[in-house]
Amino acid sequence: MSPVLGVLLPDALVIGLGVVMRRFVPDAGWAGIDRLNFQILFPALIFQAAAARAPGLNDLAVIGGGVWAIILLGFGLGLLLRPLGPARFLDFAGAWQTAWRFNSAIGLVAVQALPESARGLMSIAIGFAVPLANLLAVGAMSRGQSMSLGATARMVVLNPFLLASTLGIGMATAGLHLPDPLSPMVGLLAQAAIPMALLSIGAALEIRAVTRLDPFRGGLSLIKLVVLPALTLGAVRLMGLEADAAAVLVVFAALPTASAAHVLASVFGADRSLAAGVIAQSTALGCVTLPLWLMGLQG
Repeated sequence: MSPVLGVLLPDALVIGLGVVMRRFVPDAGWAGIDRLNFQILFPALIFQAAAARAPGLNDLAVIGGGVWAIILLGFGLGLLLRPLGPARFLDFAGAWQTAWRFNSAIGLVAVQALPESARGLMSIAIGFAVPLANLLAVGAMSRGQSMSLGATARMVVLNPFLLASTLGIGMATAGLHLPDPLSPMVGLLAQAAIPMALLSIGAALEIRAVTRLDPFRGGLSLIKLVVLPALTLGAVRLMGLEADAAAVLVVFAALPTASAAHVLASVFGADRSLAAGVIAQSTALGCVTLPLWLMGLQG
């Protein structure tokens, strides 16, 4: 069996368990699990990974510059699909954001298939990507809306993933460590993040959504799951990047879109069902394409 498949098979089985569990766990329960993951468990995992390794300036430049380039490329390529999208720009923007936003939970799961030295780099990637991805999404949907600059800034700056990544990188750079009672606690929370996320992914997975692909929705998924990682893989090989950084950038580029993108679409009054449909398609297809990209990295 491929080493990548050996790592991902248990994850796939837990996702399958989540598919079964959604039959008897109410939607409100999954919403609570997602909130717990977003506000506590994944920030603990991101902090732990970021604090474990002091990043060099080269790491920050390569990973930070790389994820920004990937996000901006997704932003630009997604805009090319405007003629295929809804007539109302706000509805288009609600779906357009899925071309560059990313599922951090799946990223932190997928990076477990890479060498341990690469895991801290994924935390750096998330820390750099969160503010730009959110700024572009909020900016696209606030066109013609009344959302203030201050409200936009608060939404971005107070993101728990950004705060955890920044704090972890800061402590690692300063050579600081959490005191003994806190460090094991953060470790326990971090251990819970992956299995809880896998169950939630399974509960939200909608295989039937793939059958509802049309040129617009299919184009968004094609950009996110095929075009961006293919271009990234070509770029990192052309530039001869160090193996860990190259792998993290390709995995980041190949991630399905953010599962919470439909929430932001709803807040701004965009077509929530359209965004939710694209997310379901991206997640279902990404469960197939992401392992293929991981196996491609081993080649």
